[in-house]
Amino acid sequence: MPAIETFRIPKHRRHVATARQRLHKALADWGVADQLADAVLLLASELVPNAVLHCRVTYALVGVTLTLDGPELTLEVSDPDRDRLPRLQDSGPDEEGGRGLTLVSALSDAWGCRQDPYTKCVWARFTLVGRRDVAPAAP
Repeated sequence: MPAIETFRIPKHRRHVATARQRLHKALADWGVADQLADAVLLLASELVPNAVLHCRVTYALVGVTLTLDGPELTLEVSDPDRDRLPRLQDSGPDEEGGRGLTLVSALSDAWGCRQDPYTKCVWARFTLVGRRDVAPAAP
């Protein structure tokens, strides 16, 4: 049975830190540490603020789900602005933004986005097989 941490935060910057704290606790509880935990938290620091910043739905909630299912760890961030899917950008060296999805692509084993009935979701997946930064599962 997969381990799941799921919650929603109000679409406001001050709640981004709360999302990171909850994800950090879940990763620690599941024995995910070091570089993998750092990568997941870094991608959460990209995806959650992007949802907060770019969602055009007033008073929206941003959904965050972290799932550990066998050899895969998946981070999902969703918001109700379902018609605005994110896309990779080729940002120039002088541009301040636009590199978030490039970072997601570089640090995760797979990533993508999907339109659900009422939301859009950006996800990043990590494969745990052969990693040294995951504690063995408890018997």
